[in-house]
Amino acid sequence: MAHLALYRAWRPQTFKDMVGQQHIVQTLQNAIREDRLSHAYLFSGPRGTGKTSAAKILAKAVNCEHGPSPEPCNSCSQCERITAGSVMDVVEIDAASNRGVEEIRDIRDKVKYSPTEVRRKVYIIDEVHMLTTEAFNALLKTLEEPPGHVMFVLATTEPHRLPPTIVSRCQRFDFRRVPLEEQTALMQEICAEEGISAEQEALRYIARLSDGGMRDALSLLDQISSFTGGRVDLAQAVEATGGLPSEQFARLAAAIRENDASKVLLEIDEMMKSGKSADKCLEQLMHYFRDLLLAQLAPEAGDSAGRVANPAELKEMADGFSRERLFAIIDLLNRYQGEMKYAAHPQTMFEIALLKLCSGETDEPAPVASSADAGIARNELVQLKQQLAALESKLSSLTSGGASFAPPAGRAAAASGTGGSRAGAGAAASPAPRAATVSRQRLAVFAEARASAGASLGKWPQIMQRVKEERVTVHAWLVDGEPVSFAEDTILVAFKNTIHRETTEKPANRGVIEGVLSSVFGKPTQLVTTLQKEWQEVMADVEGKPQGGGEAEELQLVPDGGEESRGEPWVDEAVKLFGEELVTIKDD
Repeated sequence: MAHLALYRAWRPQTFKDMVGQQHIVQTLQNAIREDRLSHAYLFSGPRGTGKTSAAKILAKAVNCEHGPSPEPCNSCSQCERITAGSVMDVVEIDAASNRGVEEIRDIRDKVKYSPTEVRRKVYIIDEVHMLTTEAFNALLKTLEEPPGHVMFVLATTEPHRLPPTIVSRCQRFDFRRVPLEEQTALMQEICAEEGISAEQEALRYIARLSDGGMRDALSLLDQISSFTGGRVDLAQAVEATGGLPSEQFARLAAAIRENDASKVLLEIDEMMKSGKSADKCLEQLMHYFRDLLLAQLAPEAGDSAGRVANPAELKEMADGFSRERLFAIIDLLNRYQGEMKYAAHPQTMFEIALLKLCSGETDEPAPVASSADAGIARNELVQLKQQLAALESKLSSLTSGGASFAPPAGRAAAASGTGGSRAGAGAAASPAPRAATVSRQRLAVFAEARASAGASLGKWPQIMQRVKEERVTVHAWLVDGEPVSFAEDTILVAFKNTIHRETTEKPANRGVIEGVLSSVFGKPTQLVTTLQKEWQEVMADVEGKPQGGGEAEELQLVPDGGEESRGEPWVDEAVKLFGEELVTIKDD
């Protein structure tokens, strides 16, 4: 076939051949007509959109024997030699393989000499973002004071990696992705001239796969036409590019709609047997559900929907899903696609994602409470805050009159005995903002049990590894802690840092740790935390004198005179409001 290496044969040779970049073409042509060319241009944009081709056309336009001309003639010796790459004064450099400072210094030494073959020297530096910092510094000097006979064209797909000093000295043109319709029209024209029989839907499919890059579209067309012997239809295009047929998408979506896990696994097995990659299948399935969503929300947008299936089939399938479920499915598939990049077994991740969809576990947001329920909750919160403010006012006035707090002991110990904080009647759903305080009496119990806790504490590396496997963020906070004792099916961990301790004590993090503890020890095991400073003080007391096993003291308010204040009206008010249990209030 004559159409091998199709893109090279159809590479743009004039500005009018540039597809989808009319805004750039018009600006450059006007600059040539008015003789207002810049000494440096920056062409940025996605791959395959014509950046390097435009640079070579510009070099021919300014050096054409019949110009400078808005369009090169492509028939004079200068245009032909520039197209062939045999003009010494038009230099194309690949910065990916010539990125060092020596190459740029060589350019800087040569730019001062006048061109010998053409009107202007043109340096085209492709993938310019690959240059080293030293090379950029060497190039900057040349761009600041360029000779009048030199023009630089810098091309890059990542303009954000260029130093601002380089960008500010260039005229920047952003190349856009080529619209699907323009790609399809050009491919139809090429197929007609090359004798390739191609279906319209197959060309649209190729255009969508190219993601706006004309070079990629023509390369795919060349590949598919070679594979099919010059006849391109949709089924052959899907097979040649490793895609999935629309029927398989429909079967998989139907199985998910019916929550049929066995059918889903059979379809996945069929995909894998046909040589498909799990990550590619998940990506295409996500696009398919995106098309289903568009079929619901914007059925008139025919060009935007239907990568493989036709709009009628998509509409029929989309009617079986609610809009909310489609959003949740796309969100879950997108998250698993990100995780699959780092998974050791991508197929397993793919299967888990689809089985989750079948079980209805799409992590949909909880339904919003009704306005009536919200109003009741707000009223209760306002009343609670008012009661709390009144109590704080009474406490403040009595404290200023001579009352002071004794150190918390008994009830704090009761509250922290299980490693968590109990909530009273007014704060049942509010987790404690700070880690619960452990009484010195309970710490003394742990101190006395330390000698016999060695075997249990020896399992700590295993516990840390299991926590890391469960949730790496919890492991990061727990690293700051050190296990110091084990007693009463409870492990005591001392922390250096208060923030690490409080974060570890959060209910979600504590749940992960205690789940691992119970699994490792084979019985329900709880976590208690303290600070290393407190633990060291208790250890010093225990080593200095023997500890008795007395009862922990109750939390009391003691006036300065030393008498108990249990009968004081403000204490009775506090008990009436919150009960006798320890109350912890957390502000959201």
